[in-house]
Amino acid sequence: MPVTLEQILDSGDRSLFDVRSKAHGPKGPLPVTPEMLLTRPSGDLFGWAQDAGMGWDPQQLGGREILILSTHGGIRAADGTPVALGFHTGHWEVGLLMDAAAKELKSLGAIPFAAYCTDPCDGRTQGTTGMFDSLPYRNDAAIVFRRQIRSLPTRAGVIGVATCDKGVPAMMMALAGSSDYPSVLVPGGVTLLAEKGEDAGRVQSVGARYARNQMTLEEAADALCHACATPGGGCQFLGTAATSQVVGEALGMSLPHAALAPSGHPIWIDMARRSGRAVLNLEARGLRLRDILTDASVRNALVVHAAFGGSTNLILHLPAVAYAAGLRRPEESDWIRVNRQVPRLVDALPNGPKGHPTVQVFLAGGVPEVMLHLRRAGLLETNVLTAGGETLGAMLDWWEQSERRTALRRVLKERDGVDPDDVIMDPDGAHRRGLTSTVTFPGGNLAPEGSVIKSTSIDPTVVDADGVYRNTGPARVFLTETAAIEAVKGAGPRPLKPGDILVLICRGPLGSGMEEIFQITTSLRHLDFGKYIAVLTDARFSGVSTGACIGHVSPEALAGGPIGKLRDGDLIEIVIDRVRLEGSVNLVGTAGVVFGAEEGARVLAARPPREDLAPDPSLPPDSRLWAALQNASGGTWGGCIYDVDAIIETLEAGRKALAAERQAKPALR
Repeated sequence: MPVTLEQILDSGDRSLFDVRSKAHGPKGPLPVTPEMLLTRPSGDLFGWAQDAGMGWDPQQLGGREILILSTHGGIRAADGTPVALGFHTGHWEVGLLMDAAAKELKSLGAIPFAAYCTDPCDGRTQGTTGMFDSLPYRNDAAIVFRRQIRSLPTRAGVIGVATCDKGVPAMMMALAGSSDYPSVLVPGGVTLLAEKGEDAGRVQSVGARYARNQMTLEEAADALCHACATPGGGCQFLGTAATSQVVGEALGMSLPHAALAPSGHPIWIDMARRSGRAVLNLEARGLRLRDILTDASVRNALVVHAAFGGSTNLILHLPAVAYAAGLRRPEESDWIRVNRQVPRLVDALPNGPKGHPTVQVFLAGGVPEVMLHLRRAGLLETNVLTAGGETLGAMLDWWEQSERRTALRRVLKERDGVDPDDVIMDPDGAHRRGLTSTVTFPGGNLAPEGSVIKSTSIDPTVVDADGVYRNTGPARVFLTETAAIEAVKGAGPRPLKPGDILVLICRGPLGSGMEEIFQITTSLRHLDFGKYIAVLTDARFSGVSTGACIGHVSPEALAGGPIGKLRDGDLIEIVIDRVRLEGSVNLVGTAGVVFGAEEGARVLAARPPREDLAPDPSLPPDSRLWAALQNASGGTWGGCIYDVDAIIETLEAGRKALAAERQAKPALR
């Protein structure tokens, strides 16, 4: 039924006109003292007036004030049904965590405050211009959270609640940048797999599978309906959301066994309550986040990331967290060294070989279980402090003997029929099952400043017996994701075919905000011929991406990178050694002439950039500004952060150069 203008202008309810101009207000005086009136800022005093006005008992003011920050989104009714949807399940239920933490704080005499900055869904924006805001959002949200922290001058501590791909990194950056206060990160957990259905990663390939006649319309509709089996939590795979939770715990920012908890469960709620107790404990003992976040804890996070086989997006996020905390940023050499040193111990989606969902990784012991193996191997620094107020070594001692560990591992075996030691393995068990380390950083004449591939997720059937992936094929060059996915789906005059190397350019920070191209990688993953097609791009990948997908190619095309000189039909050679974690991507032929990598470098040096290189016309101005600022701050390898000193120095140098140019022009005339 259409809404009339009369209905818009007037509800027809005469009782609405009963408006009062005065109210009784809160009962009783505020417990101010002469000292407070004489010495405290007016903002502190007015803040108490606001607290009483919001309904807090005036006589209970004066307790420690704890700010709870969250990425909560959507509006839920009291029974959990949706009033207004959020962008994703990841932030849909985290308000329950805030509620539990706040009630615990209040019961302990503290005064909780709550503030929000919701986050986007990378799954929802795949293949759309919404993806142009995804990575820039992280920096913006971290700024908003830090401003919210500073805007409560009387805070005694901070709790950060977040779940998904950009929300958790943004929250970690915000807390790290405010590390003079006790802080605890509360990860929002994961959703469950459908009893009968596909996971949230695989289901994103239904369009390509339908286009290639590999599933019916009915199958696609059913799969899409059931992929998110529960209303809360991040995706069921070890993508960027889950990996960020893991890294937050590895840094010591979360309580032990907090990452990957099943959303909505009592054990998930209990973690929020205990986090409330933890932040008060830290405050009482004079411990700050600065005491927890150290260079040693960052090294531990690198080690745990490698042992889990985590998302390559953390190569962007962990340096950003370290920078925010005033610590040394991990560099490419650090990632290479750690990944060569640390065995992968976790069998989880999407890496496999079996591919367990994240909730089963949680039941098998999660982060502390992996850390037990790493400690035995001498790969962790266990004297670092954690959010629990004790050292990592003490926390692992507790975990090893805890009832929690025994009970949950038993549940996994008895209820799901899964042996916990098949999910989280010791190094010998992982080696026997053929688990390989996570990340390789290929160089070569097409990536002179590096690139990234999750080499552990290349389909083993296209890897040679010596553990090396070798592929030489013709380039199919695309400047937009839309054109590339059409070719993947078989549309247009030249569908992609096995043996092609899909080259997608102008999708780095300067081109599209460094969009995530998961709809391409997941389509290739779940098409029967997709494992025979490699991807080379200056964009980035979802944490759940698999296959021979090489991203973060640097320099990006629009920054003068040689990838921006490729033409259709150029012969590209890719070599990825999954054992030694070495790789290269080179131009080795053109126009029917085959040559070596050195000659390819000379050909590229002499070849001009493509004339059609350009930023996406839909790239928003604020994302363009983000790209310029992060480029002056060390770029993608530096974490896409804002290095204020470097930016100011660059602006000042540019200002002086412009001034000198203006002064020189009259003299020339």
